[in-house]
Amino acid sequence: MPHGICLRTWFVLTGLTLGAMSGVASGDASSARSFHVGEQLTYEISWLNITAGTAVMSVIAAGLDGDRPLVKLVTTAQSRPAITRFFPVDNRVESLLDPATLLPEHLIFKRREVKKKDDIEYRFHQQEGTVTAVKGGTSETLEMPPGTHDIISCLYYARRTVSFQPGSSLTMNIYHDKKNRKVDVLVEEIETVRGPWGEIDAARVLVVMPFQGLFLNQVNIRVWFTNDDRRIPVRMKAKVLIGSIVADLVGGLPSAALVK
Repeated sequence: MPHGICLRTWFVLTGLTLGAMSGVASGDASSARSFHVGEQLTYEISWLNITAGTAVMSVIAAGLDGDRPLVKLVTTAQSRPAITRFFPVDNRVESLLDPATLLPEHLIFKRREVKKKDDIEYRFHQQEGTVTAVKGGTSETLEMPPGTHDIISCLYYARRTVSFQPGSSLTMNIYHDKKNRKVDVLVEEIETVRGPWGEIDAARVLVVMPFQGLFLNQVNIRVWFTNDDRRIPVRMKAKVLIGSIVADLVGGLPSAALVK
């Protein structure tokens, strides 16, 4: 698999994977801090133990809409210099949302891969149950279930609401690429994982996507979240036809989350 395609796969599957968890019922999880404006998480993306690039997920203030404060979630993925020479990747997604509901209102996806340049825009009309997609100057309005998330907002909603009780499961809807995606999720167990951060207690979550992915196979993905009030995703692993794509957190984890 070309390493640029590895980055593209991570960019799409990460949002779908993490977002799938957003509907799990929670006990007192809603009171968790989960994330805050100013947070920035950096991941190293690899395939077959070869580093392909870096991804960064940030939370920034986005001003006011009347008296409503807004938040912008920004995710970027860039190829490392050695890969850029033959397959440059520089992708960026911005999701504007209401921090009270964590539902998306506006998403912009700027994809830059080799000579390909795509700007895709989604405007979510939650009350009407529709989403307007704009690409290449063409606009199209499609139906979606109210409460639908985009590939970025879903992660942050999950971090605030998901229960890490082993055995918890759900099916939810995520809108991506002009389609409403139904995704199944199972919280497997709490375990200690090792990585660039050392050792950490984490909740392991399995996400099953019952549709064909980029490599013509159904993809099962596992995500490990810190088992604390921050609920930071420290590792994401997606099996593909050859090997696995892995994203490991390398920056942004507070020392308080580490196993003592």
